[in-house]
Amino acid sequence: MDETEFWGLVDSAREVADGDPEDQSDLLVDQLSQLDPDAVLDFARHFEARSNRAYRWDVWGAAWVLLGGVSDDAFEAFRFWLIGQGREIFEGALHDPDALADLLEDFDEQVDGDCEDLGYAADEAYERLTGAPLPDLGLAPAPREPIGEPLDFESEAVLAERYPRLWERFRG
Repeated sequence: MDETEFWGLVDSAREVADGDPEDQSDLLVDQLSQLDPDAVLDFARHFEARSNRAYRWDVWGAAWVLLGGVSDDAFEAFRFWLIGQGREIFEGALHDPDALADLLEDFDEQVDGDCEDLGYAADEAYERLTGAPLPDLGLAPAPREPIGEPLDFESEAVLAERYPRLWERFRG
């Protein structure tokens, strides 16, 4: 599975789910369950690699502003959700996390920004297909700490300065 196929599966599940993250997760499991186990492993590798790429302080800060605070576990669920938004939004957020203010047309913090289940869609599909848990993907381990310079998430002034568009739209 190449990158285009990966994003195609993510996009088609999101579109059919009409943007509902939980429905998107269920649909993605169903789509992956139609593939062979090796393709599911490839999907899992693509997904995990992107989650690791987004494990950055600046992305965490953007999530903090969007959601009004984000724990370690919630940041993982945010990264999964961010991948679920598709290539344009994901890559745009990594290029400039503050651009999420412009990239996200609609954002409801009661529904959006959190989709832990999406991160386990490949695990569930693989187990459906093989009866066995997803094996080790052979990727480098995730970083122990987020990449980049830490931010003071408790300082509204720091967040407003670092993410002016997000701050104005979601916290201002």
